[in-house]
Amino acid sequence: MSPCTTPLRAPALLAPPPPRPPAPAKQPPQPRETPLSPPPPRWTSELPARVGKCLAFGCNAQQVSQAAAVLRVIATEWRDLLASSEGFLTGGRRGLEAREIAWGEMDTFAHVNNVNYYRFAESARVNWITNFAVHVDPAHHKQWRELMTPISTGLIMRSLKADFKFTYSRWCTPIGSPSTTSCGPGPRGSRAPSSFYLDCVVLSHRHRRVACRLEEDIVVYDYKMAGKTSMPGFMLERFQETWELQEQAMLQARSRIFGLYTAVDRLESETWNRPDAVEDMGGSKGSQ
Repeated sequence: MSPCTTPLRAPALLAPPPPRPPAPAKQPPQPRETPLSPPPPRWTSELPARVGKCLAFGCNAQQVSQAAAVLRVIATEWRDLLASSEGFLTGGRRGLEAREIAWGEMDTFAHVNNVNYYRFAESARVNWITNFAVHVDPAHHKQWRELMTPISTGLIMRSLKADFKFTYSRWCTPIGSPSTTSCGPGPRGSRAPSSFYLDCVVLSHRHRRVACRLEEDIVVYDYKMAGKTSMPGFMLERFQETWELQEQAMLQARSRIFGLYTAVDRLESETWNRPDAVEDMGGSKGSQ
């Protein structure tokens, strides 16, 4: 007899089933870890100014030590923290570090002309690829070197865009000579197997700020076949590793910067930001 013609049976008169155990209480959804927000763009100048105000109101020995620790970090680590918080790697993966600005790179406004930022990005890109060949992946030293030559597989610029972050006028930015700048590139992602984006940031040592951000759209080109080609395996593998390292460095740097903000907040609450705070004007308590 087929299942569809099986007769229905009357329910048996049995004892009622035991009560079901109560369903476990629903656990609230655990919040996912999200990247920390970018720090304020002027943190390298804002935090020292806030520490200076605390010192003006007078600090005990412990508070002076805390203030000195914050200022020491900003003075010695600002460049690595700033670059890493933007998503760029430092160390052996730098692009263009501590480049002195030449007098001839200025315009009639006595500022570095904007066209030079494209040259900074170009030099940083070449140095960045060279660092892969020397420090990161020496097993493919020859292939990395050839990316900068028209021998086999190389890189061709499709487009290059610049976003000047603090500009006094349309054609000049306030990095004058003498001054120093650093330029760090880093891959952001690929939009096709044969192309990828490379971000670049120019840091002003004088202002301790991002002076310019650039976006490079780069095509992987086969000079022997005279056409676009897929990204080589050795290159894609190292880029995947670099993306992960950039994300880790960004989170660590932002966490450290916000840790400095926490330390300054605490210092303010112990000095001027309290009801009985009196500014130390530098005079003696016993003076008339």
